[in-house]
Amino acid sequence: MAVITTSALEMRDALPEGGGLIGLDLGTQTIGTAFADAGWCIASPGKTIARGKFSVDKGTIAALITERAIKGIVIGLPLNMDGSAGARAQSARAYARNLSQALELPVLLWDERWSTTSAERGLIEQDFSRAKRKERIDSAAAAVILQAACDALAGGGMRF
Repeated sequence: MAVITTSALEMRDALPEGGGLIGLDLGTQTIGTAFADAGWCIASPGKTIARGKFSVDKGTIAALITERAIKGIVIGLPLNMDGSAGARAQSARAYARNLSQALELPVLLWDERWSTTSAERGLIEQDFSRAKRKERIDSAAAAVILQAACDALAGGGMRF
């Protein structure tokens, strides 16, 4: 079974030769995706997937993973503002377990507090209209999550 962790150091150990990463921001209706290069330098937003049955989601994510030769998955962990884990965090952990088992890839669960706010701010700074922001917010948030994880992976494995 592949590693599922909240530690960038453990994830880095699971990927000793690096490799591309996919970031996922799990919403109730959509999944935002983002991709990072093999050197974990830059995360870029991907597409937003309409969330459905797990088997359908898994197939779509697996196709993206194959297409981009992805070696690991980063999933946003929606912790409460006080750092505690609620129902949404439990759901993200269960999704990570199921995805890791199905795709046999290591998963890093990354604290996603403030990711949507940060993504929204970035889209506003780029002068996206409200409608365009709505279309892109989930993937932009996935990129924020993935970039933070990449920074920790490349910079010594700190855990935030």
